[in-house]
Amino acid sequence: MHGIITANGTTSDATAEAIGQLIDAHQFLWLDLDGVDGQAHDLLLNVFHVHHLAVDDAQNFGQRPKIEDYENFTYMVVHGASSDGTATEEVHFIFADHFVITVHHGPCAAMDSARARIAHHKPSEAESPQIALLYLVIDQLVDSFFPMLDQFDNQIDELEDAILVRPTEEQLGTLFAMKRSLITARKAITPQRDMFAGVTSGVIVLPGVTDEGQRYMRDIYDHLIRISDLVDGYRDLLSGVMDTHLSTVSNRLNVVMKQLTIIATVFLPLSFLTGFFGQNFSYLVVHITGRAPFYIFAIGLELVAALGLLYLFRKRGWLGGPTD
Repeated sequence: MHGIITANGTTSDATAEAIGQLIDAHQFLWLDLDGVDGQAHDLLLNVFHVHHLAVDDAQNFGQRPKIEDYENFTYMVVHGASSDGTATEEVHFIFADHFVITVHHGPCAAMDSARARIAHHKPSEAESPQIALLYLVIDQLVDSFFPMLDQFDNQIDELEDAILVRPTEEQLGTLFAMKRSLITARKAITPQRDMFAGVTSGVIVLPGVTDEGQRYMRDIYDHLIRISDLVDGYRDLLSGVMDTHLSTVSNRLNVVMKQLTIIATVFLPLSFLTGFFGQNFSYLVVHITGRAPFYIFAIGLELVAALGLLYLFRKRGWLGGPTD
């Protein structure tokens, strides 16, 4: 669906005739496109005179954040967090002095919020309308990362507590999914931070940016720095939680192996004694007879050997007792 939103917040369907009238009257307009179909392709090329390379970029999503300066307009790609936090929402901007064109796929919360705010946001004489609109949309896109990162914080705390109680394979899968989401967010945030660093420093000049507009750009840049720091911090936390999971599993395995080793060690002398006295030599069969040798050699030696080993293990601290 394509729509025109003028500076006063009114919305109407986008037609070549309506757009041409607004352009001829030098009235500022915002054209919001849900994808670029054949009609939108013709509008961009023939009415707004957008370069064909920029039109091709607008048709092909999956691009990194960037700013490209053309002769009569500027092209920008900005990402925000998706509603489920597993991907990013990509929005393309084509803007000049009297118009801003946004291209996105499907519903976009940042666009809905900007439409609601534009009617109440009256640009002052010191700021240009296209920069004010860019700020309204980009600010919403950037700020959409904050709820996603807050959710990360809560998930990490819950996983840490659960892992210390009982580590499971499901927790490890959740950690890997969170790490992939964080990498996806970082791929969008880092170039956007560098991009707006160039804008605020004056290396990249946006058309219509005044001193008042620079304040808006610095506000976006400040948010991106905070988000970038949070992403780096949560990446380190995730790595720590994964190490905790692996360490906990390894420690539990070591405990099991120690228990099995103790059991095997206790039965080792018992197996030797039963094997020795089970030999069919005539001396053993003839001379070791009666009830007393049975209690002494068959039962007594095995109990002494088992109890002696258990005492030694406990004295060494292998059973949780005191050590030397």
